[in-house]
Amino acid sequence: MTYYHRLGEIPPKRHTQFRQPDGSLYAEELVSSKGFSGIYSNLYHITPPTRIKGIKDPVPFGSKIAEGYGLKQTHLNTNGVGVTGEDYLGARKVLLKNKDVSMALCNPSSRKMDYYYKNAEADEVVFIHDGSGYLISQFGKFKVRSGDYVVIPRTTIYKFEWDEGPLRLLIIESVAPVETVKRYRNELGQLLEHSPYCERDIRPPSELVTEPERGHYLMQIKKGDMLHQYEYDQSPFDVVGWDGYLYPYALSIHDFEPITGRIHQPPPVHQTFQAYGYVICSFVPRLFDYHPKAIPAPYNHSNIDSDEVLYYVEGNFMSRKGIDRGSFTLHPGGLPHGPHPGTVEKSIGAKETEEIAVMLDTFGPIYVTEEGLNYVDDKYPMSWTE
Repeated sequence: MTYYHRLGEIPPKRHTQFRQPDGSLYAEELVSSKGFSGIYSNLYHITPPTRIKGIKDPVPFGSKIAEGYGLKQTHLNTNGVGVTGEDYLGARKVLLKNKDVSMALCNPSSRKMDYYYKNAEADEVVFIHDGSGYLISQFGKFKVRSGDYVVIPRTTIYKFEWDEGPLRLLIIESVAPVETVKRYRNELGQLLEHSPYCERDIRPPSELVTEPERGHYLMQIKKGDMLHQYEYDQSPFDVVGWDGYLYPYALSIHDFEPITGRIHQPPPVHQTFQAYGYVICSFVPRLFDYHPKAIPAPYNHSNIDSDEVLYYVEGNFMSRKGIDRGSFTLHPGGLPHGPHPGTVEKSIGAKETEEIAVMLDTFGPIYVTEEGLNYVDDKYPMSWTE
């Protein structure tokens, strides 16, 4: 969970009269999770957010799992992929998915969005591999940059404004809420001393953006594999103030402090977020194991009840050969996986690693999509045979 935050002007008591300079009431909106039992925020609008000008026909917006792909170790070689589409939504290419989560590559050519976007059915984690800019939402704006996990709760209305330069995004969509890791928190939700990051590392919206002007505003809402087109004559960013625990935020992978030991530590020490059905982990530069006979390379591992996806960000990936930045590997349950030939001996005596990677461990099978088939490295399953 996040912590309490507020921006702008709010009344001293919630659900009470809060009037505009002309005497009319501001429109209060409760944005809540788990009905009324989860985290929530209260927002105050100039115009009621329920007032709609028009609804256009929905547009298909989904992906399909590839049929007959089979059980195999998989490398999606997306290292050389350039622009994947013009705008933020059209550039999303879902490569892996299951009922709980999906992973998409998104390299848009456009640096601005001329519409507002709301994912009404999934939390989103946008990992910024290359690029920088601002996330702007009804909760305000904040700077985002390379290495950031940008966590966006479902129903957040937002747009990105990107700076010039290369832009490469990994987008994770989660059916369940994305949360900080339970074992890192005390009974009141505060991150504990042994957590690899703390509240100081979490960057909430820092500047409220209030758009009071009337005009034409298009909001695209994702639900049921469709983009629903809603038109308004007021901006969804007509908020004068809000407070609560539910809002988008950024956490940099560079602020994740690694947990190390005398012998090789298992992947749970790298866990960064949790959700029902999967976890997200961060591999970051760290000192290697310091037992006199330590083997820094990971041991062979058979997944009994999970699939492992690695997205390679930067550095020299010590246990892998033939993998470049920006590629994905999928090691499915039912098959053992481990370091490539020669990498175990080579790792002995090494003192540190500079590799950075994002890992998704799912507690059910995750599948290659039809789009993902375009990037499959057919030689990868045999790459452990010298």
